[in-house]
Amino acid sequence: MPADPTTLDDGLDTASRLDPESAEWVRTLSSSGAEREAAVVRLHEVLLRVARGEVRRRSGLLRVDGPELDDLAHQAAADALLAITSKIGQFRGESRFSTWAYKFVIFEVSSKIGRHFWRRPQVTLEAEDWERLPDRFGLDPVRESEWRDLIMALRRAVETELTDRQRQVFVEIVLNGVPLDAVVDRLGSNRNAVYKIMFDARRKLRTALAAHGYPHVITSEQR
Repeated sequence: MPADPTTLDDGLDTASRLDPESAEWVRTLSSSGAEREAAVVRLHEVLLRVARGEVRRRSGLLRVDGPELDDLAHQAAADALLAITSKIGQFRGESRFSTWAYKFVIFEVSSKIGRHFWRRPQVTLEAEDWERLPDRFGLDPVRESEWRDLIMALRRAVETELTDRQRQVFVEIVLNGVPLDAVVDRLGSNRNAVYKIMFDARRKLRTALAAHGYPHVITSEQR
């Protein structure tokens, strides 16, 4: 029976290949008493700095700042800390401990932002306003007659060629500018699945537009 890839293959072998900083984190977080408590406090400080930086980077999509934004960072750091300390025995040393730990807090930030977006009553999805596309994609106003026909063709293709789920994802991400993490949370899905939906939607739209004399299609992808 193959070994579980999320667990340590051999404690001694894993410890021997850790860099000094990672080894110290693992040792102190695996200890007990005051030493472990001190390590937990230090780790929380590190995670909070990362979480604050990440939520600030994404704050424009949320339209929040100040205490509310900081509260999201604190929630993400706290949940990441719980996950890391409960899984410290699964750290295999395939990357630095800091890199491994950062993945937890970035995941928590994405999760919190996704849920938060839909809870905010002032952040509403407007009607499908196709007139916003020229500004969103920086289309040249001088060539309005050209891209207006393209947008009309794109709208027809979205309405006739896409499945309901593809149309929902395309409209929310491309037209309404909804953050990808919020779409993922709303659909109860994951990033890979939403990427696949967008990939299939873009392929259908490219085919439909090419058939009507438009070799390129307006698309958008958020990460």
